[in-house]
Amino acid sequence: MTDPESREGPRDTPGTEAGLTPYDVSELSRRVLERVGEAVVGKGEALELVLAGILAGGHVLLEDYPGLAKTLAARSFAQALGLEFRRVQFTPDLLPSDVTGAFVYDQKNGEFVFRPGPIFTGLLLADEINRTPPKTQAALLESMQEHQVTVEGQTFPLPVPFHVLATANPVEYEGTYPLPEAQLDRFMLRIGFGYPSADEEWQVLQRRMARRQEDQYVEPVTDAAGLLAAQRAVETVTVDDTVGRYCVELAAATRRDSQVLVGASPRGSLALLLTARSYAVIQGRDYVVPEDVKAVAVAALAHRITVRPELWLHDVTGASVVRAVLAQVPAPPTVVGARQ
Repeated sequence: MTDPESREGPRDTPGTEAGLTPYDVSELSRRVLERVGEAVVGKGEALELVLAGILAGGHVLLEDYPGLAKTLAARSFAQALGLEFRRVQFTPDLLPSDVTGAFVYDQKNGEFVFRPGPIFTGLLLADEINRTPPKTQAALLESMQEHQVTVEGQTFPLPVPFHVLATANPVEYEGTYPLPEAQLDRFMLRIGFGYPSADEEWQVLQRRMARRQEDQYVEPVTDAAGLLAAQRAVETVTVDDTVGRYCVELAAATRRDSQVLVGASPRGSLALLLTARSYAVIQGRDYVVPEDVKAVAVAALAHRITVRPELWLHDVTGASVVRAVLAQVPAPPTVVGARQ
């Protein structure tokens, strides 16, 4: 079941010059978060992490209970970033070809032609990804890692930029299929929104009454070219060797933890470093400090950790392991950049 975004933004979306600095990206990020915040009440820290994952060039999994604005946040980011947007509602009967596309017979020309699926877009919202069986979930694996799709032996490149924002209900929720470790590892971050406070929930109701309609639309801040320029600028952010080794040590410490069956792989330490770099830019800096690493550590590492089964009843989770590791591994001194 697929449906392209029904309400497209203005065609005169403001672009962004190629020669951006990290400070330009910081201002751009502030504006994007302000626009997304017009639709999503509260959740400032979670929204910063989502944007950090996108600026780092990765994919983000939003995992929480239904009705907590996960889908709204994904759609709002697509609109604010000016990306072509497609949504796939994952259901138990969804086939891999419904996501990637398939060859169909063209009677007029007497040949088979490839009809692209909804995955050929700038930002794909994989809604309730754990509602569909593993065979269809696996259809995303190649696209998320290699940015291409292979159908019947032919390879088709995906648009650039390409990002997946997936939503998932907790695995304990009835009627879901836990994501396999290989696919979880493809997501740079896993983020939970949590329930709003009473004041935030009342603000949601007030905004709904004020706009007098269900649909919400976020004005674009940039476009696909602007996002690519921002991602290139993030690549110039300074990372001191001590901060890089701190990321390595945090990932390695999860493997040594006695509560862990499988710890974070080197892909986890890389995700930690890349996300900390983009998070630093969002905070207005062109260099990474240990506090940036700590801020993204749970989102970047927790879903890559497999806890020993006998400890599940003791509320031991990947997140609790990462928090324990953060408390145990000494952080390097804060490295101050040339520009403040």
